[in-house]
Amino acid sequence: MNEITAKQEIAPNTFRYVIHHPKIARKRKAGQFVILRTHDGGERVPLTIVDSDPETGGVTLIFQAVGHSTKELAELGVGDRLMDLAGPLGRATHIENFGTACVIGGGYGTAPVLPIAQALKDAGNRLLGIVGARSKDLVILEQELRAICERLEVATDDGSYGHHGFVTDVLQKLLDEGEKLDLVLAVGPTPMMRAVSKLTAEHGIKTMVSLNPIMVDGTGMCGGCRVEIGGETKFACVDGPEFDGHLVNYDLLMKRQATYKGEEREADARESHCKIGLDAP
Repeated sequence: MNEITAKQEIAPNTFRYVIHHPKIARKRKAGQFVILRTHDGGERVPLTIVDSDPETGGVTLIFQAVGHSTKELAELGVGDRLMDLAGPLGRATHIENFGTACVIGGGYGTAPVLPIAQALKDAGNRLLGIVGARSKDLVILEQELRAICERLEVATDDGSYGHHGFVTDVLQKLLDEGEKLDLVLAVGPTPMMRAVSKLTAEHGIKTMVSLNPIMVDGTGMCGGCRVEIGGETKFACVDGPEFDGHLVNYDLLMKRQATYKGEEREADARESHCKIGLDAP
């Protein structure tokens, strides 16, 4: 188990891996995640399960190589094995036929959106989608979402593809056109989820967001992933990762997400220094 059976770079520094783990492939549900380690002493990295194949035992994960640990993960290839792969973890997404659902993915957050979108579609919902990214080359899973959405819109910050602007601009456009939305699901950078939730609150639209606080053990023991929802403390790993977007304390979430930024920069600096040393004549 834990062998990488497929690897693809689907956007700059964004990779899709298929990992062989039959038990997780059989048991996972939309919205759940795994925690992996590449080696002994490595950081525990939580990643949403994007897809699975119970027949082959393949578990699909998508990640961005932006920090020390995900860069280590990106260095692995087909045939390599992860040291640990634990899951499925977290609460599965509550799925029912809400009516018309709009799924919104921002950047890498589009990866967790895909399995939930498929589950909503399978439950009979009319499905609309919005994908946002900084630029065209960073848009991911567009074709996969287009295949299941009645309508899919793309927005880029720099205007290189689709709407020039933010996903909230497109969402407002849908509302202005008279679309009656019964559910909005948004996953992406915290400022994006906050902006979406603010807009939907003004229109009284049920909104769910998937939160990505610092997470260590994934079982509720460490308390590192605590978030404030409606004034109450919750743990994203066991109570989430999805919560009512209108009840999230986003300011506190962003403050906690920045806790180890300094340590991450130091780790990157050490890695760069080591590489320079190795490359030196």
